[in-house]
Amino acid sequence: MLQRTVIASAMLLAFGLGDAARAEFTLDPRYSDADGDLIADIPTDASQLVDPDTLIFAYTPVEDPAVYAEVWAGFLEHMEEVTGKSVQFFPVQSNAAQLEAMRAGRLHVAGFNTGSNPIAVACAGFRPFTMMAAADGSFGYEMEIITYPGSGIEKVEDLKGRTLAFTAETSNSGFKAPSALLKSEFGLESGTDYEAAFSGKHDNSVLGVANKDYDAAAIANSVKSRMIERGVVTDDQLVVLYTSQTFPTTGYGIVYNLTPELQAKIQEAFFSFDWAGSALEEEFSKSGEAQFIPITFQDDWAVIRQIDEANGVSYACQ
Repeated sequence: MLQRTVIASAMLLAFGLGDAARAEFTLDPRYSDADGDLIADIPTDASQLVDPDTLIFAYTPVEDPAVYAEVWAGFLEHMEEVTGKSVQFFPVQSNAAQLEAMRAGRLHVAGFNTGSNPIAVACAGFRPFTMMAAADGSFGYEMEIITYPGSGIEKVEDLKGRTLAFTAETSNSGFKAPSALLKSEFGLESGTDYEAAFSGKHDNSVLGVANKDYDAAAIANSVKSRMIERGVVTDDQLVVLYTSQTFPTTGYGIVYNLTPELQAKIQEAFFSFDWAGSALEEEFSKSGEAQFIPITFQDDWAVIRQIDEANGVSYACQ
């Protein structure tokens, strides 16, 4: 927990935030939070609980869903063994689709990207409890602003008058953090000092820069690392202009209204999974991950909620 506090404190200093900037975080009225841990309580009324025969799982839509259906297959088989349920991979194409699916009761277990975690918690009843970490317990990724060789952009200030690709407005490293940083540290604002484009996903942004479709992009370096390892792009196609402090990575969790017994079994599946020799290990070792570790939304996403506050983000649920 000390390591997480140090990371969060460093990020708050980088964005000019402090205790005075703490955002008030509230859940949609359909959820309750009697224990004050900032996530939806499990209903105490048995009629409000669900115990589906098939669990639907979705991984955050950062890259090709077809690739990740295979990557997660062995883990989902393990979840089937632990829970006694069938488990189906749901290849979502956007953060909005993933959020809507959980809010509508069509998604039970998910990994939401860093920036989407607060709105998933507030509006979809998401209860995050774990994230991936390295073997030594360290975790997280950095936001990078990248360009291509010969772009004429040698430092962040050179983005003035150019086009910067973001991923989606729900993404932390793909929009929220770089927007706050460019304004607070470099005095650059979208629409005034540079033009913003939205690629939809981190891999689109990385490929767009590598192919010179975008002047520059804000991306998660964990995604970039995996793409380089797979040979989708090469390191010499990209130039890093800025690297942030470390952020928490994708948060995995459960929709609030599954039965308590099923929620406990799903958590057991994550923490008992043997990474050795798995497709999960083969893919995520490319960005340094080797295990699932426990997290809390209240503590580990404090810095993300404060970045949202700096950006004027509100969690209005439709």
